[in-house]
Amino acid sequence: MHSVITGDIVNSTQLEPAQEKKLLKLIQQILADHKHEFFRGDSFQAYIKDATQALRIALLCRTAAIGLMPEQSPAISDVRVSIGVGTVEAPVRTLATAKGDAFLLSGRALDSMEKAHGRLIIVTNDKMTNHAFGIMSDYINSIYGQMTPKQAEVIVELLRGYSQQHVADKLNRSKSTISQHVTAGRWDEIENILNKYQSIVQFVSDGH
Repeated sequence: MHSVITGDIVNSTQLEPAQEKKLLKLIQQILADHKHEFFRGDSFQAYIKDATQALRIALLCRTAAIGLMPEQSPAISDVRVSIGVGTVEAPVRTLATAKGDAFLLSGRALDSMEKAHGRLIIVTNDKMTNHAFGIMSDYINSIYGQMTPKQAEVIVELLRGYSQQHVADKLNRSKSTISQHVTAGRWDEIENILNKYQSIVQFVSDGH
């Protein structure tokens, strides 16, 4: 099983040029280890060979956008992102010419989101798996809909695998302040969803 992430920046026209440039650079850094392309200026697509990592990467993009301007609240940006999980026809030379269920599912899902309020969707060709992913996506959308930029500034570092102490040192804040943002940003719930997503993808990949 492979995955494809298709996304676009929410409210990109409301960002100052420097802010948009900074966010695009952050997303490029997140996607650096994966084949990816930007199009229409504020949209992107990435091919993630290891489908178990797709949700974490998608959430990194969203969290980076929400935490773009930590001192401004509410957040001035977000990323609408769809994850397609399925087959991909190898080799993938360019994303524009790539074929496979994962590409079709991801692109179509993002188009369908334009009429919906959620900013994350995960789709496969299996109805029961989609039902589970739908619940998880709704849960994530609820958490991220309430996340503040300062919380996102901390959560994005945890998604990268850093400890709370490392984040405190990097942001020059007390451990207790970081801990408050971790709790308010509902990191434990996010981490739990990530683990469940990985388990489901692995289960499906094993042919169950």
